[in-house]
Amino acid sequence: MEIISRLAQEFSIQTWQVENTVKLLDEGNTVPFIARYRKEAHGTLDDQTLREISERLEYLRNLEKRREEVRASIEAQEKLTEEVEKALNEAKTLAEIEDVYRPYKPKRKTRASVAREKGLEPLAEKIFEQTPDSLTADEMAQDFATEEMTAEEALQGAKDIIAEDISDNANIRRRIRNLFSVVGTVTSKAADEETDSVYRQYYEYEEPVKKIAGHRVLAIDRGEREGLLKIKVNLETAKAENVIRSEVIKDGSPCTETVIEAGEDAYERLINPSVEREIRADLTQKAATAAIKVFSTNLRQLLLQPPIKDSVVLGLDPGYRTGCKTAVVDKTGKVLATDVLYLTHSQAQKDEAEKKLLRYIEKFDVDVIAIGNGTASKETEIFTAQAIKKTDRKVAYMVVSEAGASVYSASKLAAEEFPDYDVSLRSAVSIARRLQDPLAELVKIDPKAIGVGQYQHDMPKKELNAALDGVVEDCVNSVGVNLNTASPSLLMRVAGINSTVAKNIVKFREEQGAFTERKQLKKVAKLGDKAYEQCAGFLRIPGGKNILDNTGVHPESYDAANKLIALCEAQFEGGFAEASEKFDDETIKATAEALGIGEPTLRDIIKELSRPGRDPREELPPAMLRTDIMDIKDLKKGMELKGTVRNVVDFGAFIDIGVHQDGLVHIKQITDRFIRHPSEELKVGDIVTVWVLEVDIQRNRISLTMKKPKEEIDVKDA
Repeated sequence: MEIISRLAQEFSIQTWQVENTVKLLDEGNTVPFIARYRKEAHGTLDDQTLREISERLEYLRNLEKRREEVRASIEAQEKLTEEVEKALNEAKTLAEIEDVYRPYKPKRKTRASVAREKGLEPLAEKIFEQTPDSLTADEMAQDFATEEMTAEEALQGAKDIIAEDISDNANIRRRIRNLFSVVGTVTSKAADEETDSVYRQYYEYEEPVKKIAGHRVLAIDRGEREGLLKIKVNLETAKAENVIRSEVIKDGSPCTETVIEAGEDAYERLINPSVEREIRADLTQKAATAAIKVFSTNLRQLLLQPPIKDSVVLGLDPGYRTGCKTAVVDKTGKVLATDVLYLTHSQAQKDEAEKKLLRYIEKFDVDVIAIGNGTASKETEIFTAQAIKKTDRKVAYMVVSEAGASVYSASKLAAEEFPDYDVSLRSAVSIARRLQDPLAELVKIDPKAIGVGQYQHDMPKKELNAALDGVVEDCVNSVGVNLNTASPSLLMRVAGINSTVAKNIVKFREEQGAFTERKQLKKVAKLGDKAYEQCAGFLRIPGGKNILDNTGVHPESYDAANKLIALCEAQFEGGFAEASEKFDDETIKATAEALGIGEPTLRDIIKELSRPGRDPREELPPAMLRTDIMDIKDLKKGMELKGTVRNVVDFGAFIDIGVHQDGLVHIKQITDRFIRHPSEELKVGDIVTVWVLEVDIQRNRISLTMKKPKEEIDVKDA
């Protein structure tokens, strides 16, 4: 129950919402299914919140598991006092639990353990008591001198034991850790100042722990791994030693100075290195979590880009030596032709390439050209812009990110899909198709290779993969999948369907013909009742026997949907179409009660019946197509341009303004109001108006602003 209360508090939601969500998750329901078809149970929480609750639930359960393991271990040692029990129960994080466990944890051989083996623990205890009328530590040590051990060695051993006990003190560690977090600083220095690198700005760098931005943490971490930077987390020694003194020092004893010395040794040798590692790990973990969140947000927006439907697309995968790989795909993505155009070689080859391009445009009625943004992209874009001016057909082009295209084209999946095509030609097909339907094509690629994040290759693989897979799953299910055309790679992203079942669906489709009803899914091998419940609502059958099969209405709600249609036809001459425009809150409430369903479910049914087969991506602004190109040399300070947001990172956003090189809008140039992160204002795919701030042709950098420059007032007119 404590976990439920904690989740409710952390997410600022009601206890019943958490209880029902946890119950649904424990019953094996997927997040997309819970988000879409169990809204009454959890109070219409969105899929992202539900996924965060699921992740947090797993963490808290693992935390409780570790707490019980530690409690059992201490109890087995017969050392579980009321004080230890209380500290263990109050620990809120894994680090705090480990602090409590530290004194009881089996240790490897240490200076203190060696001293204990020599029987010096009683001496350490006497010194640590610091009674006012005691002997001095040196005098006490005389009683422990033997033929094998001098008094000085005995005293040193006792100090080693005291130092380790101080280091194991959970309260001291907690307070020093807090000090590091509040007043500590991160410093980085060059491993070799003579070596130039991209990390030069961090060659002499210092920033407070509490203020350092996540992307800078990831940058210096990478610089350290590459052997170019040396990183330290610093804290004034006096501040840490004051904490130790306040916890363990008793003034007025002949032994006080010895304990102080042991405390100084404890901090320098044991506590400082350990806590510094913890702080570094915590900074990296928080930075990675934030970066994964940014990556997830960008990926979600990229996957949900509006498709360019009903268009024949010619895909160009640019290249110098190997030529420009070309593929034409029809409106359904079927490959019509492939070729290699040599447009950066001799003039004769360039002329021949232009003739071929124009011939493909005319022969296949090409509507749009998709150009990959990799090597030779600029030359290909110039070539394309000039060529399409020579055709009477209205053709536009768009530069698309080819990130992951080469990964896909060399994959087993691509080989199965296009066994007769060369690897390079598969890339051209992928580039063309990702313009037609970004979601259907990009799900074939490892999310890490799509390239809309920052430092994604430095992220913890397990957490990154889980987050990105969750995003892909949510996007696929929010859009819905055509059961009769979807590839196995798309089907396996549908809630409740794994790779085996996805292949079985395609096999069933090939052997039995197109699906005409959702309930036919029950005949697919290894697709049981639970899987059917989870996936059915997300699979669409355009032109099937039942119109509801082409909507997001779940089969479990078909009776309610049919009753709703009948009710509307009985009360309104225009039937459902007329009725749907007249539903208000009062009508919704009464109708939901009459149908025996919840209000959120009724609202969803109305929305689906209003537009059967709707694609939510069509409600977004369309992609920005171009017919001409500019060069970076054409840019002037103050020039106004339209651009597409390609990537959002912690410090700003990269904008495609049609000059091959994306421009950067720094976070301070996005808006006049204060924002903590660029994602508060921008998302991948947004079409924005920008002004040129600065152009550095040598470094190929473009600085942009979204703040309209104030017009300069002529002095004469003032």
